[in-house]
Order: sequence, then C-alpha cells, then structure tokens
Amino acid sequence: ILGGALATTLLVMRSGDRVSAIRISQQVGAGQAIPATAMEEVQIANTGIGYVAWVHRQQVTKTFAKVTLLPGTLLTEQMVVTASQELGPGKARVGLSLKSGQIPSGIKAGDRVQVIHVPGRAGDAEPEVLAQSALVDSVGAAGRSGSSGQITVIVNSELSPTVAGYATIGEIAVAELPGAH
Repeated sequence: ILGGALATTLLVMRSGDRVSAIRISQQVGAGQAIPATAMEEVQIANTGIGYVAWVHRQQVTKTFAKVTLLPGTLLTEQMVVTASQELGPGKARVGLSLKSGQIPSGIKAGDRVQVIHVPGRAGDAEPEVLAQSALVDSVGAAGRSGSSGQITVIVNSELSPTVAGYATIGEIAVAELPGAH
C-alpha cells in the first residue's frame, strides 16, 4: 500500500512538469516548407519524447515536412528535413491557370494530383497522364480572366516544358488523388 501511495504521489508531482511544444494547426504536405502560420504553441506533459520546443519555431520555418503533417500533430524532429526532396535537383515548379472543369474544387497545397493532357476537339488523340503524382506547391485565388484556379505543381524538370506548353493552350487538367500524401 505504501509503495502504491508513493508511486501515485510521484505521478501527481510529475504531471505538473509542462513544456511548450509545437502543434501543427494546418496541413503541410510532404516536401513543403513549414510556415509559421501552420504552428501553434501547446503545453504538454514532459514525457521525455523529443517534441520540438516552441522556442525553436523560427528554425522550423527554415525546414520542410518529411511526411504530410496533419492538423493536431505534435511536431518531432523526425518529421522535418532541412532540404525538400520534392524541390531538389531534377524538379521544377510549374504554374497552371485552370478553368472550371479542369480542376476539382477544394485542392490545397500539399495535395497530390495527376497532371493530364486533354487534347483539343480537333484531334483524335486520347487524354494522357503527364505526371502521375505531382505535389501541389501552392494554390491561388480565382483570377479576373475567368479562370477558376491558379495552382503551382512540382513535376520532373524534363516534363515541365511539356506541361507549361499544354497549359498555355488550355489543354491541361488536374485530377486529385485523395489519400496520396
């Protein structure tokens, strides 16, 4: 009985040891920079797990997500890298201005999409998947020219001229890949 009472007393005393940690407040896709707006301070029990302390939030903004970070996740050092594999050598960021019907609603940074060439009406060519799983790097607001969405996707650099060329003539569409983060 005495041992149980001592153990309980020790647990109660240690439960007051709190530390400030970083909790992710909005989704950050794998390979994306972690913005300050995606972090919030939380007080957690000091359990010995290597959570990233709130005081290091400025250094975290200079890192990239190693895996997709979901809202509510407590950040650990194993979840971040100093260089993005998505934006490394051999990759290119391509901006697309898409009209209604060429982009699903609700696309956000960090999502994975297929980039598809959709030939114009004059040809007999079939649609062709140009990029099987491109990372959406950023999403802009609808433009004044009637486009429904500007997005920037990351594709292999040898593919970027083809994607950009088809995009300028309106023959690109994207398809969301739910769950492919």
